Amino acid sequence: MPGKLPRRSFLTLSAAAAASSLLPAGGHARGASAADGRPHLHVRPFDLQAVRLLPGPVLDALAINRAFLLDLDPDRLLHMFRVTARLSSNAQPLGGWEAPDNELRGHFTGHYLSACALMWAQTGDRAVRDRGVLVTAGLAQCQAAIGSGYVSAFPEELFDRLRAGQPAWAPFYTLHKIMAGLLDTATLSGDQRALDTLLGMAAWVEHWTQPLSATEMALVLEREYGGMNELLYNLGAVTADPRWVQLAQRFEREWLFASLAAQRDELQGLHVNTTIPQVIGAARGFEATGSMRKRKAAEFFWHTVVERRCYCTGGTSNEELWNTPPGVLAQELSGYTQESCVTYNMQKLARHVFCWTKDPQVADYYERAFYNGILGVQHPADGDKLYYLPLASGYWKLFGTPLHDFWCCTGSMAEAFAKLGDSIYFHDDLGVYVNLFVPSELDWAERGMRLRLDTRFPDGDTVTLTVRGAPPTPIAVHVRIPYWTRGCSALLNGDALPVAADAGGYLTVRRRWAPGDVLMVRVPMHLHAAPMPDDSSLQAVMYGPLVLAARLGTAGLDSGNLRAVPTQPRKVPEYAGEPLTVAAISATSADPSNWLERVDTRPLEFRSVGQEKSLTFVPLNRIFDERYAVYFRMTTPPEVTSSGWKRALATG
Repeated sequence: MPGKLPRRSFLTLSAAAAASSLLPAGGHARGASAADGRPHLHVRPFDLQAVRLLPGPVLDALAINRAFLLDLDPDRLLHMFRVTARLSSNAQPLGGWEAPDNELRGHFTGHYLSACALMWAQTGDRAVRDRGVLVTAGLAQCQAAIGSGYVSAFPEELFDRLRAGQPAWAPFYTLHKIMAGLLDTATLSGDQRALDTLLGMAAWVEHWTQPLSATEMALVLEREYGGMNELLYNLGAVTADPRWVQLAQRFEREWLFASLAAQRDELQGLHVNTTIPQVIGAARGFEATGSMRKRKAAEFFWHTVVERRCYCTGGTSNEELWNTPPGVLAQELSGYTQESCVTYNMQKLARHVFCWTKDPQVADYYERAFYNGILGVQHPADGDKLYYLPLASGYWKLFGTPLHDFWCCTGSMAEAFAKLGDSIYFHDDLGVYVNLFVPSELDWAERGMRLRLDTRFPDGDTVTLTVRGAPPTPIAVHVRIPYWTRGCSALLNGDALPVAADAGGYLTVRRRWAPGDVLMVRVPMHLHAAPMPDDSSLQAVMYGPLVLAARLGTAGLDSGNLRAVPTQPRKVPEYAGEPLTVAAISATSADPSNWLERVDTRPLEFRSVGQEKSLTFVPLNRIFDERYAVYFRMTTPPEVTSSGWKRALATG
């Protein structure tokens, strides 16, 4: 076991790593490098401790996730780890993908550690922090009992099978989740034991991979391995030990990065959530080493997926794959579209790209994915999470059953709903960027700047920023003007400001701020179409960043099929009922307002007019336990082009 870091050094590294999600400190020059060879960044995210959510739907969602996390028994989470370490355990095993006969068991415990650490950082809730630290202590005991540095909920024999080319689900995938959870517990919760345990695991991985030739390692990497490269680059940043950077580079698929760096989309046929974490690792590799090849690969990947492979929701994947060439999506609608893990990981990658480029179009994408692919995939009743977000008409959101699923997306969404404030604000040395309109408070302690953001968005279109504290020097406040708005206006202390920014840019106010200053920005929303890139007659409707869905009722749904049955090993949730078909929409214009009208008493509810059957449309993220439809066939299709983005999402 490697020796401990001195406590003072560890706490310093913890604070630095918690800030900016382990992104390196940055400057302003695009592509420039610091003296140590690492790239500067245009902007950096604030650490979670600097942002506190205020009352509203986003904070409510976080609270539901908190209850979900605290309802889980630590002894049950640790049961199979203790069994593997030959320690006594009387706990009842968990079900689903954490069941004793499931080869992915243990992955959710890693997600759980990350979620607890993230929520502690986001809220200061010590009960959640202590729960993660308690589980970490249990893992440390298991590691000590095994004695080799290894710790998992399955024996090392799975890795023997992996090395021999025999069937083994995805042992490095699970190890990545556990190691990432320990790193988050170390850096965000300040737990030295978590770092010690992680270093022991990393040394075990180094020892396991050391004898493998490049060819043998490439065969190992054919099996899903999560974000091992990202994790090891992050560990290298925290410890300043280059051995982990070198080990990270062993977990890179050369053929994939070569095609992406050459600006070639050869993604057809690939498993989506296997691929995205590997590209996130390339992004971290660029930030750790300055490799422009890795940056080119990651940026091209982000653009080709977002612009040519995403649905109107900002999500991608159908039955977990990219089945078609880029730009071909009209036949890719089913009950198994848009795996939730995929949206979460695309958001992670978007944060990296935004920090490199400061491109407001990246922030526009993040917002779209946030409202349509994240906020609606947690059940408000019990906090259970969604695996797939179906986009074929007539399906419903097939949530799991608590304690009987623990899918990959259960874990990813537990993390996502623990850090809902992580991308509201960014900063450079001279100012703050307001990217999301979420009620919150920002404390930029290094500059003495405190901001409060009040809004009813998306139920309202006004965003109010109140200065609570300000330094004596000028600071710029940049408010994103989304691609979907028109007629934006702004007031500073009641006086009208000229809005020079176009939709898809930033409104910038640079001044010497004083406590009590109020900047009010109005971003009107409107209806707009989101057509399929390869079939303009197949369209969804959006209102601002929100995808609208037609409510189709609950016919044929009951307790037997509304939720997924307990998941068996290596199985995904499957529908036990059939979808409903919906009629085409008669449209004579590209403007959806010609066939949709707002319900006056409900700001986000619309009703179809002039159709064979009247339909009610509401935001997709507010539909639960009923059927719905997102994409509709237009019987008199106009030529519709995506509005707003110069590099528009392929679907609107």
